[in-house]
Amino acid sequence: MQLLKKHTNIALAYFLLVGLMGVFLRLFYILPIPANYRFIVHAHSHVALLGWVYIALITLIYKLYFSEVQKTQLYKRIIWFTNICILGMLLSFPFQGYALFSIVFSTLFLLATYWLGWFFFKHIPKKFKNTPSYVCIKASIWYMLFSSIGPWTIGGIMSTLGSTSIWYKLSIYFYLHFQYNGWFILALVGVLFYLLELFSIKIEQKKFKNFFLLINLSIVLSFFLSVLWTKPPAIFYILAAIGATIQVMAFLYFFRIVQNAWPILKKRLSPIVLKLLKLSGLLLFVKIIFQLISAIPYFANLAFHYKDFVIGYLHWTFLGVVSLCLFAFLEHFKLVRLNGSIMALYIIGFVFSEFLIFYKAMQLWLRWPAFSEHPILLLVISALIPLAVGALMTKNFYSKIKV
Repeated sequence: MQLLKKHTNIALAYFLLVGLMGVFLRLFYILPIPANYRFIVHAHSHVALLGWVYIALITLIYKLYFSEVQKTQLYKRIIWFTNICILGMLLSFPFQGYALFSIVFSTLFLLATYWLGWFFFKHIPKKFKNTPSYVCIKASIWYMLFSSIGPWTIGGIMSTLGSTSIWYKLSIYFYLHFQYNGWFILALVGVLFYLLELFSIKIEQKKFKNFFLLINLSIVLSFFLSVLWTKPPAIFYILAAIGATIQVMAFLYFFRIVQNAWPILKKRLSPIVLKLLKLSGLLLFVKIIFQLISAIPYFANLAFHYKDFVIGYLHWTFLGVVSLCLFAFLEHFKLVRLNGSIMALYIIGFVFSEFLIFYKAMQLWLRWPAFSEHPILLLVISALIPLAVGALMTKNFYSKIKV
């Protein structure tokens, strides 16, 4: 348990750094900063996905499935190799962007994910192999591995077509789509199903099979939402719309499964975990609606022209759906110790920063009134997130020491 608490603190430290880099990026709109904005964005996004979320998720997965398996040393080697790769990206991206050292560490990180995938598939205890939770988490890891096709193509695209090519952006969108919608979301669904199994809550087999089939179809087909900005042939719009619609159907099955289990979950989960899961579920519902709307050509084009819509959506998913759900699960499995004040601070920072990001997009689109204080307000509000994460990390560190 101490090992996993240590890894959770490492994940929180990455989250703190991500938040501080986010605040630093806001300063570019207020003061002349002697740094490359795009380079900092690269570091910010890589550490967010591969530091905080990745480390937190694999720590949870190890806690769920491998606590009784005597493979601690091998797991520790994988984690340390992974952290060396993340630190390498953290120290190289801000100074050179996509160049020799950052590409080397990014490539090594992909190899680390393959190592982790091999470890998971080879050493998973047999008793879990037919459970809905394992089926979902296994699929999520396959999506994580599949998403790596995007980064592998970037080097070739940059050397031949350049970073202004649509294929450069498409390779990034490919990676982000299967990370967010395949790896992150499906893994968190798997953790929730693990809780149902832990509490002996029966998951109706037919509903689960329908959900699993539909969610996988939607993950594949909804990728085409990410290509609509290129104004492709009509077939891509059709596939994107089908994917977004199937996703709605898939999560209708998912929410029904959760609804049936909710009376027992209310008795077995702490109030703070329940509140975070409910909020994360609400944000997930809105995310699905966002994607459904983006299948309409007019709105797909809108997102391309006004980048704040995309930034708002990505933060909505990362800071809202994924991070709040991770906090809930880490709390339940005693890997962090949350309190209401810290989470209230985090949620205030998230909600108001999202409001300001989307307001700017709406202001540019609909010519809403602009206000000169917007950059400073966004800077101050965004600072609440690393403040909350830093307080949580400190609290968790000293809680660990006292055990």
